[in-house]
Amino acid sequence: MKKIRVLLADDHPIVMTGFAMSLEGQGLEVVGQARSPEEALAQFEQLQPDVSVLDIRFGDQLTGLDVAKRMLAQQPSAAIIFLSQFDQDSLIKETYRLGGRAFMTKDCDPADLAAAVRRAHQGELYFLPHIAERLANLSVRGDLSPQSQLDERALEIFTLMAAGLTNAEIAEKLDVSTKTISNISQAVKEKLGVHRPAYITRLAVKHGLIEP
Repeated sequence: MKKIRVLLADDHPIVMTGFAMSLEGQGLEVVGQARSPEEALAQFEQLQPDVSVLDIRFGDQLTGLDVAKRMLAQQPSAAIIFLSQFDQDSLIKETYRLGGRAFMTKDCDPADLAAAVRRAHQGELYFLPHIAERLANLSVRGDLSPQSQLDERALEIFTLMAAGLTNAEIAEKLDVSTKTISNISQAVKEKLGVHRPAYITRLAVKHGLIEP
């Protein structure tokens, strides 16, 4: 039987090597190991893997979510599994919304990751029990994350605010007027019900927009 060909993408070589050895031990074939978003995209195009396993947070500019969007734009049927050190509700929901077949934390059992790869290759979703429960709870109580309440521009500004940038610094970074940023940032604070910088940062960390 032909082995399932897997592409791994993570900026921590030790972590990636460990997962590669685990997957090979489970009878899968790891055909590529990418250490940056750019490498991941290049290897995806060159190697045409059956399943891609992407770390969510790697690279300075692009994230695993960005990489997945580009992969799916090239190949809408691409089978993608997301890996993360963090398991915030909004992050889990976003990976499935984008078209990911599974969300796995980096401390998962290697057998679970192999099972996720096999299910993804068959075109199916894979849910660990605690992930399925979290998603079910989200659907019942509603999603109050910044990602669900803000449009793309406002979310970008909120994330920069949470990272500690001033309105002037955000304006310069986004090449817009300080007044525009001031108006949007005030609207964001009102919509989310947070005003103090510490609360803004805490909310962004909680929902996986910035790292602790």
